[in-house]
Amino acid sequence: MDCSSESDYTKFWIDWFLATPGNDFFCEIDDEFLSDRFNMTGLNSEVQYYQYAMDLVMDSFEYDFDEQMREQIERSAIHLYGLIHARYILTQRGLQKMLDKYKNGDFGYCPRTLCEGHPVLPVGLTDVPHTDSVKVFCIKCEDIYNPAVSRYNALDGAYFGTSFAFLLFQAYPHVIPNKLNVDRFVPTIFGFKVHEYARIERWQGRRRNELLARLEEYEDEERNPK
Repeated sequence: MDCSSESDYTKFWIDWFLATPGNDFFCEIDDEFLSDRFNMTGLNSEVQYYQYAMDLVMDSFEYDFDEQMREQIERSAIHLYGLIHARYILTQRGLQKMLDKYKNGDFGYCPRTLCEGHPVLPVGLTDVPHTDSVKVFCIKCEDIYNPAVSRYNALDGAYFGTSFAFLLFQAYPHVIPNKLNVDRFVPTIFGFKVHEYARIERWQGRRRNELLARLEEYEDEERNPK
């Protein structure tokens, strides 16, 4: 990633990073979180030039390196911010910031027609960096999609992790829509359901009712333990 001036590296690095096209899935990490060494545990072994990268993120970079070295440190700083971000968004403050972005539709909307433009959340399919790109999850249809805008395909899914989206819905259950996986498109020929699809729909309906009944029994047992 190319930067054109000294200030790009040394002044307000996080502001520059978040303003870069394709990075708007990230939220701003609080200085208090960045300053707590406990939150950085283990990252020094995962990030090349860790201390230089941290100084760059914290706007305290005062080193004089050649352009090639500075670009390497810049890549390390981006990777470091992503790894810290994955931890930060699991905190109460981080969840709140991501919830605000979710409500604003900053992560996009579900491409499924029957979800009627429901907002999505970024998720990773793995917590291991450099394995897979970020995906988006729709709580309404409970499915995962590739982001609609191609520039997000360069984002590492590990910077959002496998737990964040579901922890957010657990912390803020009021944003979960009332109905999940109820509406589905059923193909027809001259108004009549296609036999094979109709059979599958009946099976899915029975299965869903069975699972709902089991869930109600479990909730009753939780409320009224013997």
